[in-house]
Amino acid sequence: MKTKVILAGLLACIGIGAQAQNAKTEEPKGKAIVQVFGNFHTGFGADNDDRGFELERSYLGYEYNLGKGLSVKGVMDIGKSSDVSDYQRIAYIKNAMVSWRKGRLTLNGGLISTTQFNFQEKFWGYRYIMKSFQDEYKFGNSADLGLSVAYKFADWLSADAIIVNGEGYKKIQKNDGLNYGLGLTLTPVKGLQIRVYGGLNESDEDGKKDITNLAAFVGYKHEKFTLGAEYNQMWNASNKEDAGLNGYSLFGSVKLSDVTELYARFDDLYAKDDWNIAKDESTAILGAQFRLGKYVKIAPNFRFTAPKADGAKEGYYAYVNCYFGF
Repeated sequence: MKTKVILAGLLACIGIGAQAQNAKTEEPKGKAIVQVFGNFHTGFGADNDDRGFELERSYLGYEYNLGKGLSVKGVMDIGKSSDVSDYQRIAYIKNAMVSWRKGRLTLNGGLISTTQFNFQEKFWGYRYIMKSFQDEYKFGNSADLGLSVAYKFADWLSADAIIVNGEGYKKIQKNDGLNYGLGLTLTPVKGLQIRVYGGLNESDEDGKKDITNLAAFVGYKHEKFTLGAEYNQMWNASNKEDAGLNGYSLFGSVKLSDVTELYARFDDLYAKDDWNIAKDESTAILGAQFRLGKYVKIAPNFRFTAPKADGAKEGYYAYVNCYFGF
């Protein structure tokens, strides 16, 4: 009798231990996606009347892991129109995609995030404060309808390819042309990352030219600081012949504590033969980020803009950007 009691106790302990182990390793099947970007800003001097609170963008969605490497994600993007006379909020479907991961291979299909500048955006790390260079100056779209594939050949080398409509996630497919892209990412030593990307966006319209993009990026990430530099070039911008755009972005950040960081960035955009002189500019930003708990960030910063058009005035602004998300 005593032996039976001991055996029963051992079996109960084993069962409880197994359940605890399963509870530890079992991961949630799905998670909500909530991200809100807002700011208060004010200009100085000639821009003194440009001030106010702004809700720049909200992302609302859900991601679900189906198991065996298969997952689905849907995200709504609620923002503002690019038309300055339109003051209404506009909602778009940003992502409606299926992903499959098997070993070193990743496949994505549907309304997916593009690969043209996604790597640089994540490395910059302050999307809620300012878009990465190519997104800020319209070198490409952040999401589009199509397919992408990525393969990690080694710890130091990975490659990706993408084919999408080429008109972004805010427009339906109007033209028959497609957008093709190839990227290569190298990590020669720990913390150092190098990426090159080339893309071709077909116009498929008489009198309009194909758009070609080339991007090169190098960055170093340490537990205490981050440095990054990218150069971008686009030929036949807006499908116009000989409409070339060039530009570079330099940025860095320093971690002062678990809740405080300093960051700085300088962008320079310039066009071939000054065809884009009304929009060509240099921009600098300097600020700090404070984490208020797990889900909230506040980032006061100062910005300086120097347009390259003759007679255009320099701009000086103070911002307080806010982020909430999980």
